[in-house]
Amino acid sequence: MIDRLFGYFSKDLGIDLGTANTLVYVHGRGIVINEPSVVAVNQKTGQVLSIGKEAKLMVGRTPGHIIATKPLVNGVISDFEVTEQMLKFFIDKVHKEHFTLVPRPRVVIGIPSQITEVEKRAVEDAVRNAGAREVYLVEEPVAAAIGARMPIHQAVGNMIVDIGGGTTDIAVISLGGVVVSKTLKTAGDKFNQDIIRYARDEHRLLLGEIAAENIKISIGSAYAQEHKMEDALRGRDLVSGLPKEVIVTDEEIRRALGPSIAALVNAVKASVELTPPELVSDLVKNGIVLTGGGSLLRGLDRLIEESTKIPVRIAEDPLTSVVIGTGIILENLEKLSDVLVKSQYES
Repeated sequence: MIDRLFGYFSKDLGIDLGTANTLVYVHGRGIVINEPSVVAVNQKTGQVLSIGKEAKLMVGRTPGHIIATKPLVNGVISDFEVTEQMLKFFIDKVHKEHFTLVPRPRVVIGIPSQITEVEKRAVEDAVRNAGAREVYLVEEPVAAAIGARMPIHQAVGNMIVDIGGGTTDIAVISLGGVVVSKTLKTAGDKFNQDIIRYARDEHRLLLGEIAAENIKISIGSAYAQEHKMEDALRGRDLVSGLPKEVIVTDEEIRRALGPSIAALVNAVKASVELTPPELVSDLVKNGIVLTGGGSLLRGLDRLIEESTKIPVRIAEDPLTSVVIGTGIILENLEKLSDVLVKSQYES
């Protein structure tokens, strides 16, 4: 009775718990939170100092006893307690303006495909401990496909490639079910590490993660561009220990990203090869849809299209496809219950 009463005043939520960013969709309102999945913790006291945007500003700028950390690695929880506190912070933030003292929302949350039962349980337990009264799990590529308005419940093949921060999820979906799925740990964060490694090996420059991400956004590409682009890498000279700036071109960054891009493209090709012939013919007709922040890397869609011989398009709003999908599921729970992953709490 008490739980139902709290539920009456709570706002049901769809959550994209990403390695890079966490997005929250509120039933009837849309996306209300889009913040980095970063938590700043005082190691001396164990106290959480800040979460989200404020915590990301601290990355690489904190004293030794304060760590700005990402509690999710490769799409799964690496620090359960910190993830729980981060989720509770976002849930409470949504309900604060409605003066809900003890929020007990229903939550639909995306998880990477092909994660273990233990990892699924960790996500569900973290959300429940953060205050949810009911938790529904959905595979992220399925949520992304729903958010991209793909006709996944029809008897046609739909292929989606969701390139997030920690993982890339590839799925072929038909009649509401996943026919082929593949998850690889080559995604946005790996691209950043590639740039950091390139700066160190080629220019003897120690580069921060945020600087690497900025370079990736400003001149990063997967396919040769018509016009040459260049930008400055700024970091610490590994020889002198002093500040150093190096001008790099889009061709250099493309070379740095080359192995990871090749691994991603090969995974897409392998997924196509595993797809039944009848569905492959649908893919040739309907194309492959890219979602996630990594899909915005210049020329990636063109490279995949040339490699697979299948048309490729980027979703209308690739950064929010997963959370919009969880929101659509939330608002149509009975109708879309077949796409949910079985819960450990179900009998």
